[in-house]
Amino acid sequence: MIGVASGVRVWIAAGHTDMRKGMQGLALLVQEGLGRDPFAGDVFVFRGRGGSLIKALWHDGLGLSLYAKRLDRGRFVWPLSAQGAVALTAGQMSYLLEGIDWRNPQHTWRPAAAG
Repeated sequence: MIGVASGVRVWIAAGHTDMRKGMQGLALLVQEGLGRDPFAGDVFVFRGRGGSLIKALWHDGLGLSLYAKRLDRGRFVWPLSAQGAVALTAGQMSYLLEGIDWRNPQHTWRPAAAG
């Protein structure tokens, strides 16, 4: 799991991305397609056409890292927009990596009201 600090901005690249791209190709996509700096410390997440593979590009101040995750079953929940980027919190990123719907996570248990 990627340890993303709470102050780090996470961006999902809407639409699907060619998953054959590596660090340089995805960094170029961040610059030209999203209009952002891939070396600014933000995390950029891309999903392939099939939906079961994502790649995350992150510059931690020392170097550029590329992470990949493939789900054994199911697909990653992705925004409906075909272009641009959607901002996530670090918590939503954790949900995404676990294959949970980050748009509306549901509590499975709630404490009873003190009474």
